[in-house]
This record gives sequence, structure tokens and C-alpha cells, in this order.
Amino acid sequence: MIHPVAALVGALAGAILGSFLATLILRWPQGRGVMRGRSACDSCGRTLDPRDLIPMLSALASRGRCRSCGARIDPLHGRFEAGCAIIGALALGFAPNLGGVAWALLGWLLLTLAVLDWRHFWLPDALTWPLAFLGFTLGFYATDASLTDRVIGAAAGYGALLVIALAYRAVRGREGLGLGDVKLLGALGAWMGWQALPFILLCASMLGLAVMLASGRAWHAAARAPLGTFLALAALPGWLLATYLLR
Repeated sequence: MIHPVAALVGALAGAILGSFLATLILRWPQGRGVMRGRSACDSCGRTLDPRDLIPMLSALASRGRCRSCGARIDPLHGRFEAGCAIIGALALGFAPNLGGVAWALLGWLLLTLAVLDWRHFWLPDALTWPLAFLGFTLGFYATDASLTDRVIGAAAGYGALLVIALAYRAVRGREGLGLGDVKLLGALGAWMGWQALPFILLCASMLGLAVMLASGRAWHAAARAPLGTFLALAALPGWLLATYLLR
């Protein structure tokens, strides 16, 4: 049963946070500041006023363009705000407690990491390490994995991909797996326990293969795949699959 008031609160919180996170995704990889100064148009530099900063609604009202110069606003803003709003609504709507807050934070962080890796092949430590920390703290309100299972999951997730990354570099003489992917899987182990990791990897592999085949990049030896994106998207279905099969 969904709780409508809690779902509304979660949606509003997600939309507001999503606005900040979308800006972070667009500016951080370019080395541009996010916290300093007021929000401004990236094209003409006009300082945005309150009516330009309403998540989703401002973009719809302006038809995705700056009201001053007419420059196109990156559609990531509206899409990401909507995605975070949906995550917040579902998490708090179904669990109007600390468990819902935990799931919402997990979803928002994973969505941010998924988009960053998809766009820039980058999973920053400033997000993966806090994600792991939250798994050992708020994660207890989200999943029923024991502390032992979480510790083993973090170590196994990190260690397994690290071995693969080192082996690939030794054999091929080049990087084939980034350490960001290693840390992300370790963080997911801290949230969901070691039992969920094989299922998360399976779901991520199937999703990644489907995307690469659909895009035609699977047949190119030099093609790069954002494993972190697929791990982030596979986290929930992998955990649900593990919970159902291992019950």
C-alpha cells in the first residue's frame, strides 16, 4: 500500500535534489564549480530568478530554452529531476520511514553515478565512498543483510573486480576495467550483502550486452562500455532476484 502524502514529500525532495544533481553532472566533469555563486544560463550568463528554478515546471514553461538568449537548455535537467522525483515518490510512498529514506538516497546516488559513467566513463570517489558508508549505516534500514554479510559483500565486490582489472591489464597491457567500477560493486555489497552480488553482476552483464548489441558497438574491439551504469541499474533487480531465489 502506498502512502500518498509520503510519496508527495519524496517526489518534491527528489525533484529539488535532482535539480542540484543534474547541475553537478553537467559541471563537475568540466571542473566547473557547483556550490559557488547563483545559478546562471550556461550560454549568456544571465542570473536565473526563482521562476527559472522550479524543477521540471520551469523547463516546460520555457520550452527548454533560456528566456533571455533562447539557447537550448540541456534536457538532462528535466529528465533527471523527473527521475529523482519518481525514485523519491516510490521509496517514501512504499516505506514512509528511515527505510524509505535509505532507499531514496541509494536510488539518487545510483542514478547520478549511472549518468556520470554513461556520459563520461567516470565514477568519482566522492560519490562511491559515501555510498559504501551509507550501506554500513542507513543500509540496515533498507535491507536485512547482517553486518557480516555486508562486510563480506564489500570485500568480495571490491576484490573480485579488482582481480579482474589487474589480470586484464597484465594480459592486455592496458586498462580494461576502471577502479570506479570496483568501488561501486564493493559499495553495493555493503548495502545488500555478498549474496546479491552474483545476481547484480548477472543482470548488469545482460543489460550491458543488450545495449552494446542494440547500438552495434559489441563487434568493435575498441568499444568502451560503462559498466558502472549497468551495475547501478542492475542493483535493485539483482537484489530482488537474490531475495526471491535465496529465500
